[in-house]
Amino acid sequence: MCHNIIDGRFHSTCGHFVGMSTRLQDCNRPDCLFSRRHEHPVGCKSHQCRRMMSLPVHNPIRLSDSLCGDCIIRNPLSRGC
Repeated sequence: MCHNIIDGRFHSTCGHFVGMSTRLQDCNRPDCLFSRRHEHPVGCKSHQCRRMMSLPVHNPIRLSDSLCGDCIIRNPLSRGC
């Protein structure tokens, strides 16, 4: 099945992933509604076609030793100041 690949920054201190960009990974199957090779027209009503994408994949393109922005806002004392 088709799925999204989310490129982003992984914060190793808190374990959170912050997405920066998203791209589609095409499965090239004729029965997948999201594929470029889908064999039916735009208004596909076929019950045999796949209508769900797989879960997105996180691709860490940046690694950070600091806390993410959400963790800093939630706990301002953890900044080390």
